[in-house]
Amino acid sequence: MEENKFYTVRGYQLMDQQRNGLTPSLEDYLEMIYRNILSAGYVRVNMLAQELNVKPSSVSKMIMKLAEQGYIDYEKYGVIKLTKRGQEMGKYLLWRHNVINRFFSLLSSMNQENFEEVELVEHILGQETVRSIERLLGILQSEPKVLEKIKNLE
Repeated sequence: MEENKFYTVRGYQLMDQQRNGLTPSLEDYLEMIYRNILSAGYVRVNMLAQELNVKPSSVSKMIMKLAEQGYIDYEKYGVIKLTKRGQEMGKYLLWRHNVINRFFSLLSSMNQENFEEVELVEHILGQETVRSIERLLGILQSEPKVLEKIKNLE
């Protein structure tokens, strides 16, 4: 990407997608697969469909894409398994979500509007930005007076 050259939002998304092969939707699927494997130990198409509020046929299409890109192993009607690459990316996606969620929660009381914002924003922030937010959270949480001032801004 050239310095001082601007793109549309979609242009930036396409550049990011070229780097890791994941669209925001595929990221959501992979993050949810990772979450379910952490909590239940496994995940199936119907579980994902229910969790993401989509049809099983939509899940099947996305699962095939994730498998083609080497993030998961899957056999029809079977359990979805993460590859090493999928585990690493799933772990990153969940970490990114949690950091942004903690940051937004710190700024205001968590409600549905903020949840939607977290879901939208997480796809546009780079890894270094999320690391910086996490460092900032650490500083803010270690300074009770500053934290109290932030909470009183509402």
